[in-house]
Amino acid sequence: MSPSQANNFSNPAFLPRVSVIVPIYNGEADLPDLLNCLRLQTYPTHLVEYLLVDNNSSDHTGPLIASAGEGFRHLSENQIQSSYAARNTGIRAATGNILAFTDADCRPNPNWLNTLIQPFVKENVGIVAGEIEALAGETLLEKYASRQDTLSQKHTLAHPFCPYGQTANLAIRRQVLEEVGLFRPYLTTGGDADICWRILRQTHWQLEFAPDAIVQHRHRSTLRQLRSQWRRYGESNKYLHELHGIDLMRELTAKEYLYRLSRWLLKELPAASVKASLGKAGLADLLSTPLDLFCFQARTTGQREANLAEKAREIEQFIQP
Repeated sequence: MSPSQANNFSNPAFLPRVSVIVPIYNGEADLPDLLNCLRLQTYPTHLVEYLLVDNNSSDHTGPLIASAGEGFRHLSENQIQSSYAARNTGIRAATGNILAFTDADCRPNPNWLNTLIQPFVKENVGIVAGEIEALAGETLLEKYASRQDTLSQKHTLAHPFCPYGQTANLAIRRQVLEEVGLFRPYLTTGGDADICWRILRQTHWQLEFAPDAIVQHRHRSTLRQLRSQWRRYGESNKYLHELHGIDLMRELTAKEYLYRLSRWLLKELPAASVKASLGKAGLADLLSTPLDLFCFQARTTGQREANLAEKAREIEQFIQP
């Protein structure tokens, strides 16, 4: 029996009502696959609801959600353009004791919910993070991101300030949000770290990792998309620096850049070229360091240019309509 199968039967009586909340902006290309993954969940259907929140999409997202069928609720957040505001709309409408979050471009495994909620059997667990793996990709940049495990929760769970889970695969106990409030609705990035840090640093609730609760996520496939991703990471660093008073914004010096490039040219590239000639390395291995530096530079730009709006400091309270 696999670890995930064992988790399913570790406490068969523990089956709380779960609300799955998905913020969606212009997600028509992703919705069919996402909906199929949610329909295949092995969690008892009468104990789960799927809240799909259209965040002012301009494509066919709305009609696709409306036609999703039984078990799916179509909600809208048209006032604030932010995935966190959309998640708050879902939270306010939710009926579950456990609130699980994923994104439109994610593909949860069938056993995702079963495994994700099991740690909540412990009464002191307020947050559970599942693992995020890459969907199979063919482009150089997708292979590079897979090689780096860019999206894995292992990076955020090992954060030196305080661990956190990314909202692509996260569950929070309803009671916790009643205590600390919801996501900051005007924040555009970094909200997953912010809410986890508020919970872990202000309350007694604990975070656990459920490595077998897996969602797959698509990596960026173009340089423009990769730059945008890492620029957002930099913006997140700046916002969290201002919100929590911590220094997350180390930048590579010119000397460090030169050293990394020289090491790549003189040592890493020749070694990777030999492996490539033997069929043991690919283009992503050859270009790993230049792509690392490209990402670092994008993150630095995000850190330098981000400006936290005063409204982004606001925390929405858990008041149901």
